[in-house]
Amino acid sequence: PPALNFYTTSALIAADRCLIPFDCDDFSRRAVYQLLGTVREIQEDHNPDLDVAGVVVNFFQAQARLPRLLVEELKAEGLPVLEPYLMSTVKVRESHQQNRPLIHLFPRHKLAGQMRDLYRRLVSGPS
Repeated sequence: PPALNFYTTSALIAADRCLIPFDCDDFSRRAVYQLLGTVREIQEDHNPDLDVAGVVVNFFQAQARLPRLLVEELKAEGLPVLEPYLMSTVKVRESHQQNRPLIHLFPRHKLAGQMRDLYRRLVSGPS
């Protein structure tokens, strides 16, 4: 998740919903729990209607054990983990290097399709 500074906190106070990015490593796992604590504080003190719309899983490697275990832990905690999980690929770094969105630079890549699927699920609302 981004740094929890004044701007992030202000955005959460004003928001109806938030998404939590998760990068499939232990540092990100700890950051998710820290952010959830901040969300609870904001709900108690400023915005009781703030909803966690879901956890977006990034850099997921299905063949590796740790990412699967970390995602299962989040699910076991009752967090709304969104599918599809966004795969890990060097194409992300390549798109950053070229300062272009991955979905524009590599529109037929599997990750671009996953991003479009996730977008459609988010805009269609809960099923």
